[in-house]
Amino acid sequence: MPMDPAELADRLGRWSAGRGPLYLLLAARLRRLVDEGELRPGTALPPDRAFASALAVGRGTVVAAYEQLRVEGRITRRRGSGTRVAGPSRPGPREATGAPVFLHLLEPRDDDVILLACAAPLAPPPILLAAYERALSRLATVTDDIGYHPTGHRRLRQAVADHYARRGVPTEPEQILVTNGGQQALSLLARAFVEPGGTVLVEAPTYPGALEAFREQTTFLRTLPVGLDGFEARVRTPGRRPELAYLVSTHHNPTGAVLPTPARRRLAAAAADADVPLVDDEVLAHLAFPWRQAPPPLAAFGETVVSVGSLSKSVWGGLRVGWIRAARPVIDRLARLRAVHDLGGNLPAQLAAAELLPQLETLCEGLAADRQARHDHLRAELARRLPRWQVPAVTGGNTLWVRLPHGDGDSFAQTALRHGVAVLSGSGLDASGGSGEFVRLHFLAAPETLTEAVRRLATAWHAYGGGSGRDDTPAPRSMAV
Repeated sequence: MPMDPAELADRLGRWSAGRGPLYLLLAARLRRLVDEGELRPGTALPPDRAFASALAVGRGTVVAAYEQLRVEGRITRRRGSGTRVAGPSRPGPREATGAPVFLHLLEPRDDDVILLACAAPLAPPPILLAAYERALSRLATVTDDIGYHPTGHRRLRQAVADHYARRGVPTEPEQILVTNGGQQALSLLARAFVEPGGTVLVEAPTYPGALEAFREQTTFLRTLPVGLDGFEARVRTPGRRPELAYLVSTHHNPTGAVLPTPARRRLAAAAADADVPLVDDEVLAHLAFPWRQAPPPLAAFGETVVSVGSLSKSVWGGLRVGWIRAARPVIDRLARLRAVHDLGGNLPAQLAAAELLPQLETLCEGLAADRQARHDHLRAELARRLPRWQVPAVTGGNTLWVRLPHGDGDSFAQTALRHGVAVLSGSGLDASGGSGEFVRLHFLAAPETLTEAVRRLATAWHAYGGGSGRDDTPAPRSMAV
């Protein structure tokens, strides 16, 4: 069977952001995938029309790109057998991630493209420099420490434990494993709990990095609505018990939803009764807007809950410090697994994080009003220029979950990219195969950048076919989060 057109479009990443004819840009990106072994010999490529539809370009663009690669000897095209990568079919290395959220990080940046796909702070706050200064002073006094701490430096583990205690979840340092960010935490949990071919229960949609971490284990992903609604019935059904369940309970990525306290209590109890490890991704938990109080952590309602945290969204992504909070036997198991792959994280960063954590709530509260102002500004600009887009407000987090009035996020994302804006299409965040009509936008950029991004999106929407009079009057914004 030919490769799925949408999957190949995702793996192409920002292929149309360069200069020159589209067919040459497309041929260049396909050439790179072939030469680097990501498209292995014998791989059947999508038919012209289907691929053109997924890329939101004319069929002629795909035909010309394929012809260029055929002349170079990189692909073969035969009537009746389709288009294939040249050479005999043979086993190859594991394919790299196709998640657009990661491709935007892996590829060289075009400075003319406004990146609304990866939602993280755009610069380190001044408080981080002060934390490093204190940490380096402390580091200067170390005389009997070789620097290998697979479970994390004791000082940081204590700071994380105290952080949970302040939130109403008594925690010992032995219940904390420090990781190189939240993404490593998810990868460790996938390796620890899920056998190849096992099942993980996730929300649809959800954080795409989690989907990639679970898929790396050759996992079957099963979905429930946001909040894992229906979890109790699912795990009680014979033969449908997952090995792990994952959710983002507070300021959900991407919808911004916050799971109410009664639902948290029921979910934690059901997971404990079914003996299913329940992973709560708390990376966004501290990003509430002013005067908004988040419910207690999910871990407050059950010891089987495994919490994942990180400073990447609340402080800065360049500070690669995250953690896992769980029962001590789980932490011991994860520590042994982590030691095989990584003898420990960066010690100065951990000491700086230990200085920061007691001030984390104050830092987030100080930035909350500005984040809400940017959220409001982006929604206002979208309402002004693209009034038929459904853009529900959120109460915290970093992203808006936008429903397009027609078309699909995959093809529109490519059109938007050609007009200088990178957005994340909804299908890459939904393991059920749904959410195709959505795109995810972050609102962390400066107001003037958000204004320009929306101007480009409006131009892209017109080019996509959305500006034919259907956007002249607002649509009802009834989608709840």
